[in-house]
Amino acid sequence: MNRRNTPTKEAVLNLLINAKKALSHDAIEKQLSIAINRATIYRVLNRFCEDEVVHKIVAEDGKQYFAICKKCKNEEEVKPHFHFRCTSCDTIECLKIPVEYTAPNGYTVASANCILTGTCKNCM
Repeated sequence: MNRRNTPTKEAVLNLLINAKKALSHDAIEKQLSIAINRATIYRVLNRFCEDEVVHKIVAEDGKQYFAICKKCKNEEEVKPHFHFRCTSCDTIECLKIPVEYTAPNGYTVASANCILTGTCKNCM
C-alpha cells in the first residue's frame, strides 16, 4: 500500500536504517533529532511492520524491539531468523541463523519469534 511520506516516517526510518542493532520504542524516541509524540512513533512502527519495512522482535520480558528488514536494504528475502538479547548491555541483534521448524499436520505458521538470551561477545 502506498502511504504518504512524512518527516516523522522519514526520521524513524533513517534511524532504523543506520542502527547497528534492533531498537526499542524508548531508544527510538531518545535518538530522534525531532520531537515526535510517543503514540505517533508507535503508529509509524506498526505501519512499517505491516508494510514489512521493519520486523518486530518481542523479547522474553515482553519488550518490543524493531529492526530494519533486509529486503528494505535490497538484500535477500527476509526469512525467520534468530535474535540474540544480551542481558548485560540489553542489545538485541539479528543472527544470520535461519530458523528451521516443521509444523504438525493441519497447522500453518504465520510468523515466528525466536530469541536467544545470554551474554554477547562484547560483554564477555
